[in-house]
Amino acid sequence: MGLLALAGSAQAAPCVTDDRGREVCLEAPAERIVALSPGVTELLYAAGAGGSVVGAVSFSDYPPEAADLPRVGSYDRLDLEALLALSPNLVVAWSGGNPEQQLERLSALDMPVFFSDADDFASIASNLERLAVLAGSEAQGRRVAERLREEVADLRARHAEAEPVKVFYQVWASPLMTINGEHWISQALALCGGVNLFARQSSLVPRIAVEAVLARDPEAIITGGMGKSDASWLDAWHDYPDMTAVQRDNLFFVDPDLVQRATPRLLEGTRQICHHLEVARERR
Repeated sequence: MGLLALAGSAQAAPCVTDDRGREVCLEAPAERIVALSPGVTELLYAAGAGGSVVGAVSFSDYPPEAADLPRVGSYDRLDLEALLALSPNLVVAWSGGNPEQQLERLSALDMPVFFSDADDFASIASNLERLAVLAGSEAQGRRVAERLREEVADLRARHAEAEPVKVFYQVWASPLMTINGEHWISQALALCGGVNLFARQSSLVPRIAVEAVLARDPEAIITGGMGKSDASWLDAWHDYPDMTAVQRDNLFFVDPDLVQRATPRLLEGTRQICHHLEVARERR
């Protein structure tokens, strides 16, 4: 992560270092920004730059006004013609998800590109600050980032002595998928005293067999389901009544909108996870 680098007033030419270690400098704060992932869109709005966002990829639906933005394809297949037609003076890319070849074409056109790779609370806060510099909204970006850091520190302190809970976090049902220890959801689990039973998997979002879950016998199962009110994936686990999580009714749902993107809303999702794990401890 780079440090902020800004000279002069809020309207001076902003310079920051992105998540690839590249210096990104603009002649003036960006007034036309295109966001290349739903998470990046959320970060820009949270950083006070929402009024400057003129385009986004599909599924950029938060905050609600983002749903009305012109679309420039999907995060994994950009519509470069539509993007360029918006005449952006800043593109914010998702370092881990956008097509590299298409991003290289943007760079070849001398388009300023900031690569964002937020994957934990610290990098979320850092992205908020740096994006705010580029958009000329430093005060809000700094305020939101500091509040996030303070609330995360408070949550961590409150659960520092919590007894560990073995957790299986379900990302998808068919095929059955989970997360490894590098994923931000796994880091949220750890903050709450949860132990991710598949933390050592090499893939960030590995496919696994039901038998592997049964062998590890989780004390709690948490899933986000396919929507904010759809907890149906948990029903299938009742077919395994000998599993500790089923015996104790520790089958928990968390709003997927609050955990699937590395944005400030992850804090609210982490609070839900912490609450579920407290319930699991009480049922011992």
